Amino acid sequence: MEMAIYFPGGKRVFADFGGFTIETDQPAQGGGDDSAPAPFDLFLASIGTCAGIYALGFMAQRDLDPAGSHLILRTHRDAAAGLVSRIELELTLPAGFPAKYREAIVNAMNLCTVKKHLQQPPVFEISTVAA
Repeated sequence: MEMAIYFPGGKRVFADFGGFTIETDQPAQGGGDDSAPAPFDLFLASIGTCAGIYALGFMAQRDLDPAGSHLILRTHRDAAAGLVSRIELELTLPAGFPAKYREAIVNAMNLCTVKKHLQQPPVFEISTVAA
C-alpha cells in the first residue's frame, strides 16, 4: 500500500489512497483550524472501528441481528508520560444476544488487526529526498 501525504495549508495534513482522501487538522489550541479530526483521533477511531468490524462479522456469521449494538471507546492517560495508558472498548450487545457468545465476541474483537500491530509494532524507516 502507498499513500500520498501532503500539506494543503495551515496545520492540515491530508492522505490520498485508493480513491479516498483522509483529512486531518490540529485543534484550535494546537494552532489548527479544528476543521477535521487530528491524526491521533483517527488512530483511536481505527482501533474502535477495527474492533467493531470484528464484532459485526461475529454477529453476521451467527445470523445475529446487530441492531441496537454499538461500541464506546474510552481512553485513560498517563499524566506523567502524556500518553494514553489504557483503552477501554465497551460493546453494547443487541437485544436477545445469546449469553453463550459473550466471551467469544470479546475474543473476536481482540483479533483486530490494528490492535495486533500495536502489540507487534512495525519498524519505522524515515528518509528524505530532495525536491
